[in-house]
Amino acid sequence: MKFNHIVQKPENLLLAMAFVMPLIFSVWMVLLNNFVIEKASFTGVEIGILQSLREIPGFLAFTVIYVLLFIKEQRLAILSLGITAVGVAVTGYFPSVYGLYITTVIMSVGFHYFETVNQSLTLQLIDKDKTAHFMGRLLSMKAIASLLAFSTIWLIMDYFSWSYQATYALFGGIGLVLTVCIALSFKQFTPKTEQNKKLVIKKRYWLFYALTFFGGARRQIFVVFAGFLMVEKFGYSVADISILFIINYIFNWLFAAKIGQFIGKFGERFVLKFEYIGLIVLFCAYATVSNEYIAAGLYVIDHLLFAFAIAIKTYFQKIASPEDIASTAGVSFSINHIAAVVIPALLGMVWIINSAWVFYIGAGFAFCSFVLALLIPKAPAMGNELRIHELAQEKAH
Repeated sequence: MKFNHIVQKPENLLLAMAFVMPLIFSVWMVLLNNFVIEKASFTGVEIGILQSLREIPGFLAFTVIYVLLFIKEQRLAILSLGITAVGVAVTGYFPSVYGLYITTVIMSVGFHYFETVNQSLTLQLIDKDKTAHFMGRLLSMKAIASLLAFSTIWLIMDYFSWSYQATYALFGGIGLVLTVCIALSFKQFTPKTEQNKKLVIKKRYWLFYALTFFGGARRQIFVVFAGFLMVEKFGYSVADISILFIINYIFNWLFAAKIGQFIGKFGERFVLKFEYIGLIVLFCAYATVSNEYIAAGLYVIDHLLFAFAIAIKTYFQKIASPEDIASTAGVSFSINHIAAVVIPALLGMVWIINSAWVFYIGAGFAFCSFVLALLIPKAPAMGNELRIHELAQEKAH
């Protein structure tokens, strides 16, 4: 009876999927830098190309709206989870440049379609006044799954000497089994508003699009080059990287839900300004750091700041027409990945010349985001998308 009650709630479906995705994707991510350097002799050029290829499905995320003509969002999310699991499971069997490019694209198709649809479902199924806190809970759930993955990797690879191949296969297989269980357990939930089944791009959403674009650029510098810095410059092993990620996700587990409440209390404008000032300082510190422990501290703080990006999504939920959410989720992922497709490959070449320049460029992106955050109103809503609208209303009264 209790189990039936659990599977009748849409938030539990979202939490279950939020557990499975990081369980498998975290394994791919934490092993990647060591795997490509040790088994495929990657340099900054190859890792940049691989990461650019990984982001192409994200750039094409707007196509999800056309896929939704044939399959419901919930089913597409679950199918995408399964594709991601398969991509991770086979990664270890192709330890070559082109083999890794192909398995990365397979994994990435599942990952990016899932993230696009999952964001849309969350904004549709959860009430506006609860979204920030619930997204914090989702991050906490992701942290728990990632902690499980990283601690298991550290145990089986450091103490039991498992191979990369066996580790990828284990977690990919577990992810596939859990995905099937989710598909069989939860009923089909129906969002309150019928979604547009065509591409929606609206002028009044331009600030959301711009924040999303620079958010994608910032994320790439962290995901691609901050981790690569740890391995290449400071010689971190798989065990070291796993421990670092464990620390990251302990912080997320403890604080993500509180950050969601913080956004609900102080508003998107204040929170995003705080995040971007922190990022400017962090990226400048990355460029000059020479101590491995200070670098690790920067990495943990950087990761924690990702939670504040919830505010971009809740800002959009407050200003959006309800029927635009699914389509705009796809468009926003594509915008997020315009920079993501280009930046890793270009900055991979910059990295070879001077790695510090990569992080100074990141500080520039963070400054652009800060300027944009100044345009967010204190109380975003339909018709009150920009601070200038709010000021005009205040002046009129």
